[in-house]
Amino acid sequence: MKRRTLWYLLIPVVLFGAIYVTLNIWEPEYAYLPPQEKILNPSRVKGLQTVDEKQYDLWGQTLTIKEAANSKTDPSKLSPANGTVEINEALLKLGRETLYRETFGNEVFLTDIMGIVDGPLTITNIAKAIVQLKGQGTTNLQVELAKDVTLGDRTYRKGEKIDTGIDVPKGAYAPLGMPVKYSEGRLKVGISCMACHATVDPQSKRTIEGAPNVDLNAGLLMALATNSSAYFTHTDIENVRKYMDSLKDTIQTSDGRTRPLPDPVALEKAVDETFVKWPRGNFDSTIDMKSNPAQIPDSFTKGGHPYGWSGFAMAGPFHGLSAFSNNVHAQNSDPLAQVEASPYLFGMDKEVYIGTILQNAANPKYRYNPKSGQKPSEFFAKVDPTPGVPGVNEMIKPPSFPKLTMMAPDGVYISSPGYRAGEQVNAMAAYQNAIIPPVKKESAEANVIKAGETVFQRAQCIACHAGDAFTNHRIISSQIIGTEPSRAKALKKTEYFFGKASFYTPDTPVPVPPDAKTLNVPTGQFDPEQVKLAYAHGDSPGGYKVKGLIGLQWTAPYLHDGGVAVGPDLTQVGMPATLMKGIAPDPANSLRALLDSRLRRQVIAANQSVKTLQDVHVAGMGHEYWVDETTGFTKEQQDAIIRYLLSLKGK
Repeated sequence: MKRRTLWYLLIPVVLFGAIYVTLNIWEPEYAYLPPQEKILNPSRVKGLQTVDEKQYDLWGQTLTIKEAANSKTDPSKLSPANGTVEINEALLKLGRETLYRETFGNEVFLTDIMGIVDGPLTITNIAKAIVQLKGQGTTNLQVELAKDVTLGDRTYRKGEKIDTGIDVPKGAYAPLGMPVKYSEGRLKVGISCMACHATVDPQSKRTIEGAPNVDLNAGLLMALATNSSAYFTHTDIENVRKYMDSLKDTIQTSDGRTRPLPDPVALEKAVDETFVKWPRGNFDSTIDMKSNPAQIPDSFTKGGHPYGWSGFAMAGPFHGLSAFSNNVHAQNSDPLAQVEASPYLFGMDKEVYIGTILQNAANPKYRYNPKSGQKPSEFFAKVDPTPGVPGVNEMIKPPSFPKLTMMAPDGVYISSPGYRAGEQVNAMAAYQNAIIPPVKKESAEANVIKAGETVFQRAQCIACHAGDAFTNHRIISSQIIGTEPSRAKALKKTEYFFGKASFYTPDTPVPVPPDAKTLNVPTGQFDPEQVKLAYAHGDSPGGYKVKGLIGLQWTAPYLHDGGVAVGPDLTQVGMPATLMKGIAPDPANSLRALLDSRLRRQVIAANQSVKTLQDVHVAGMGHEYWVDETTGFTKEQQDAIIRYLLSLKGK
């Protein structure tokens, strides 16, 4: 009996020991990948049967071998040596898995450096909140805080539940787009693309691929991090020098001078104050040291080029969609990737830049001590998980490095060892182009939709929103379109470190060998004035691309700042009455505000009444192309065009 009791006591010890050894040897990770039957989207991905039906992308031009012959393109030139990417089932499968599962190692920045789950938001409480769902799913995971925290002018208390906007599908026990990895003796959380570019249907709780997560509370989640100042380039910290009053912590710069680091407490407070102003569903993906968060875009991308709100992603494979996908991980989840460009973009010596990011790192391993006598770059070289490439993410240096280019506006390119150069972002682009948005069952009758199409044409919407994706692929000056202009100028400083676009052939292995073949990326086909607008170079005020109209049912609120928001009740106007109160914008009513001059004035007034929205440049103004009584249209015609717009699903 004693032996049996002893054995029962030993079981958990043995199991724990086995698990501990397994974790430290294998470093397992997990990310939720929904099965096809739990996806709400219809499928467009079909088997590519014959050689003639195979598709290829040649710098944005999609061709089959037959089409290549008909367009007088030599089919033999459809090879990686010329920059051709073959679109096949294996690439589409890789694209889908990458979108859901791949972090490219950003859990190091998010967890070890930024400390996103080291403060009041913890992995334990996230897991507890998911378990409490009992498999029912949610569009807004509510998580208890583990301790008190003051952010801006508000104090959050321990035990208080916050709205994260994190989506958990029905039957899942992990969020969309939040892979968890056990590494270096601790659990680490990373972010994949589908945290932002997929969502859960509020009714069925099934996953909608390509739809933006319109209530993701990214600003608050980052403000809760212990070292959110590591992300300072995305906030209103135009001049770090004002946080350098103290000479307590100094470092040696690249040119041998002595300079102080910013006060970590003061900088953290200022960054947090900016983050908590971001509206839900908005994210600042630019590094202009101004807080101008834009609405998370959809991934209903086929035919919707150029990409990005300003249209900056236009060059390279898939009409620039690969460059756009690269931006997410080459910049937005690893600010250390911009070390070489920091003097040009931020006016900061690279040693000051590295030291600012690492001086308060959550994990002591990555925490730089100014009193160590080491330069920040010397310290980082010793702990860098990806030596030989910039930052901590899995990247490669393009042939143009360290210059920024139209192919790599971040200066670097995401690619994991064991794959080919750009293969993963090309795969993601191919899969995004295969996503069709679902159409809700309550769609209007055919005669109403037909009437709406007539109004669409009569109102001259088709002058810009034409073709299969309902865009003419143009960029319009912010001064002409009249929308909030701050975001349009976000890439202006890239001009001072810009170079000629080049890249490796698509069959180049990673790590890139010294003798890798390089190609010039075609850019001569682009109108120079359009490029100036996209990047706000020279005297350009910058601009915004003509947005495609596919999937509007799932992308409210509207305009780049997400400011055109109206709730299920027409009295719920603007951000203050919708997302700021946890109320989802209604697509039909928000579209009405886009088209109705009277309702839009109410929306703009509501947004302007809240100072925090003014501070982060969310207004909902511009694009004044009315379909209302002021332009000779009836209420019935306005209703019809709204129903027509909500029915658009692509081909």
